[in-house]
Amino acid sequence: MLHPTSLANHSWQQVRDDYTVAVPVGAFEQHGPHLPLDTDTRIAVAVCSRMPGVVVAPAVAYGASGEHEGFPGTVSIGAQALRDVLVEYGRSACRWASRLIFVNGHGGNVATLVEATTLLRYEGRDVAWLPCAVPGADAHAGRTETSLLLHISPESVDMNRAEPGNTESIAALLPRLREGGTRAVSANGVLGDPREATAEEGQAILDDMVRRATAAVERWDPSSNGMVSR
Repeated sequence: MLHPTSLANHSWQQVRDDYTVAVPVGAFEQHGPHLPLDTDTRIAVAVCSRMPGVVVAPAVAYGASGEHEGFPGTVSIGAQALRDVLVEYGRSACRWASRLIFVNGHGGNVATLVEATTLLRYEGRDVAWLPCAVPGADAHAGRTETSLLLHISPESVDMNRAEPGNTESIAALLPRLREGGTRAVSANGVLGDPREATAEEGQAILDDMVRRATAAVERWDPSSNGMVSR
């Protein structure tokens, strides 16, 4: 089995034209009192770095995070800037890469990824995207993401500061979220309850994400919105 390789460690003479390049796409935004600002990027990088048969590019570490701008530390470049980055990234990388897969760690990037990937595919480039999705996950900085970070980088998690936030369903929260952002529905920025998170659960979640992502890339059958799935 081929093991993931870091593109950044290549010289130009080592780059082959049959590469499938995996690009982690994350965000820089608040994740409650107990998780780091780059949580989404760390998760996307962790998925990419465990996928066989791909070359892992440096992450696109900023995304569309306007809903979290009510909290200090959040830096959002917005949907239009992200779209431009992804489109120009794809146009450039596809001059030498066989395929390009954007691996997305932040839900707020999805609409932009669809738009950028659809355009790149229309232009004839073999580009797709996939989400770091967890079936049944809580919405933000809760048990799911906290478990993942306890496994990926436990030194960056402060469980002494972990506390529940708003535990309503995302469907119930969405109208208020759209109107006032995360701050309007959660004073601490958490949508869920992280207190029962464990590293063991995080490992199981990550293993499943990697399995599904690997199968999706191997199958390589992008839908009309550019997403691959197993």
